[in-house]
Amino acid sequence: MAVNGTRKDDREQLRPKGEIKFSYGGQAVIEGVMMRGAHQAAIAVRNPKGEVVIHEQPLNATLYRGRIAKTPFLRGVVGLWDALGLGTRALMWSADVAVGEDESVNFNGPIGWATVAFSLALGIGLFFLLPTTAASGIGHLLGLTPDGSAPIGFAAFLINLIEGLIQLGLLIAYIWLIGRIPDVKRLFGYHGAEHKTINAYEAGAELTPETVAQYPIEHPRCGTAFLLTVVFVSVLVFSLLGRPPFLLLILSRVILIPVIAGIAYEFIRFTARNLHNPLVRLIIQPNLALQHLTTRQPDLHMIEVAIVAFQHVLAAEGLLQREAIVIPEPRPEAVSPTLAASGD
Repeated sequence: MAVNGTRKDDREQLRPKGEIKFSYGGQAVIEGVMMRGAHQAAIAVRNPKGEVVIHEQPLNATLYRGRIAKTPFLRGVVGLWDALGLGTRALMWSADVAVGEDESVNFNGPIGWATVAFSLALGIGLFFLLPTTAASGIGHLLGLTPDGSAPIGFAAFLINLIEGLIQLGLLIAYIWLIGRIPDVKRLFGYHGAEHKTINAYEAGAELTPETVAQYPIEHPRCGTAFLLTVVFVSVLVFSLLGRPPFLLLILSRVILIPVIAGIAYEFIRFTARNLHNPLVRLIIQPNLALQHLTTRQPDLHMIEVAIVAFQHVLAAEGLLQREAIVIPEPRPEAVSPTLAASGD
């Protein structure tokens, strides 16, 4: 099938010689979607008038197309750090557009990086340090760590398992709670639109809202799947270290985050490449199931925004002529009533 005139069989021929085969990704933003390729990211967002506003951001060639992008474990750590910064700044930009503010906001300014640093610190504190502290307390109450530490063995594994369950519980509770907010439900709808668009592209389907809507809402490379994988990998990695004294324990949790992220990233890549294997399909079922917390079935208006963002990425890859991109007509009815009112 064709992607606005580009056949699936022709895509590899259009890719620059020597270019690595890239796995496209993205994320939902406020009233829109950010898509990321090997050369640039593109964000499509509806403003309060229902117009689709586009922002294109060049990506670091070394990180996305160089040796780092081909180096196992290292590519995951560096790529995820860049994705965190890019994703946070994309959210900030989309929020300004969605409420009708200046669309030329500085996408790489110090405020953006400060927000990234704050978000990272909050995430580490809530999903790593808090579970570590709570699990240590539970281990002490159960008599598993009378002196506050435990060597490698069953006691250490059990406490680390408790820590992992607390991490998972906090993650699910956090997502479930914010998912009850109406505008977050819309954000999750755009997340579903992002998944459907990439699923349709990878299947070689035509990128029209009606066609894309028929594809699954889950995707094996989703960031939600990555978070769940991080929990399981952390239990295994930390169990190899036992339970050292508390201060060293806390320090190890922070220092080993890149190691865990790298392992989890490679696992996600492996499963995504081997979906034909029945065992792999069984293993990823919890990851796919968890995605139902962070996605909603999108409407056609959401899907057309995701398609526009993705088409701009394809154009940057040389896989689509820019003349083939059709910007949707303004649709005020497609915007959240809360955000539409803010633009009056």
